[in-house]
Amino acid sequence: MVETFYLSNIVPQNYENNAGFWNRLEMYCRELTERFQDVWVISGPLTLPQVGEDKRKSVSYQLIGKDDVAVPTHLYKVILARKNQSSNALALGAFVVPNVPISFAHELKEYQVSLMELEKMSGLTFFPKLDISQSVQDLCLLDTCKLMDFKRFTLYITGRKVNGVKSLAKLEKIMAELKEAGITPDEYLTRMYFKKKEELLEKESPQVK
Repeated sequence: MVETFYLSNIVPQNYENNAGFWNRLEMYCRELTERFQDVWVISGPLTLPQVGEDKRKSVSYQLIGKDDVAVPTHLYKVILARKNQSSNALALGAFVVPNVPISFAHELKEYQVSLMELEKMSGLTFFPKLDISQSVQDLCLLDTCKLMDFKRFTLYITGRKVNGVKSLAKLEKIMAELKEAGITPDEYLTRMYFKKKEELLEKESPQVK
């Protein structure tokens, strides 16, 4: 996990995608570790061609910053999971995600591709010692490939905000925004809210006096 924060492993990513769909995909990968003994994840950038009206393919991508850093058009993630030490319990999923905002209406399965397709797109070979024709199941058939829905994800993000909030005013604003989104706090978030409120009241009470 630490390696994901190395500068050599960082690419320019659309903010809404990073904070939304891609974030939920990474959370799904973490959840897999609760259901599988081993989980290997490989992620990276892609710059894929577009087909114009004349049916010709061309590559176009954005450059940012003074050093003209190339922004990938897509990002990929390959997931290999193993239930136990038996080589007959492997599951694999490969996904190519556009580097643009993606709404909650879209499912992860929409972006699933075969490992062969991804290797052709990227020019890379993933898990070269793995024989995918032998005892390797489709991850989305063996598992759900279901990402957090809007309600669950919003409650999760709100919980993180509540946990790190530093003032009563901001705490109440966070909960008000949740209400405006039409979401009722679950039991866990409610307990967290009252606990944080009690802490902040105790912290800010000397200032009130």
